[in-house]
Amino acid sequence: MKITPTLFLAAMALSTGACATMPSASSPALAGTEWRFTAIDGAAPAVPDRAELRFEADRMGANVGCNGMGGDWRLDGSTLITGPLISTQMYCEGPVWDQERAVSALLAGKPEVQRAGDRLVLTGAGHRAELVLAGE
Repeated sequence: MKITPTLFLAAMALSTGACATMPSASSPALAGTEWRFTAIDGAAPAVPDRAELRFEADRMGANVGCNGMGGDWRLDGSTLITGPLISTQMYCEGPVWDQERAVSALLAGKPEVQRAGDRLVLTGAGHRAELVLAGE
């Protein structure tokens, strides 16, 4: 049987596509989503209208009400891996400062991610954040 170049290229494209890494069924889809914090370590956000977490294709950003933070991100199964994270350095105090430190430690600590529809829970590094999909 004679293999034409076109047939060979088509076969290579199909076999290469079969080797591509597919997202795990247990990996929640986060790219292109924006979330609002509803609880940080069991307490309502100190500045609820600014407490958000956004995921773009490979960058994420968060703000709890004082400083913004962000960096690269990816999922390894249901583990969120970020970093390095960068942050603005405005002076903050009180509950918003405590929550900002908690979210920063949580995001840097490779939290487990659980998504159920419009709800998202991040758990790890001794912290827990509960979020709802923005616009819901």
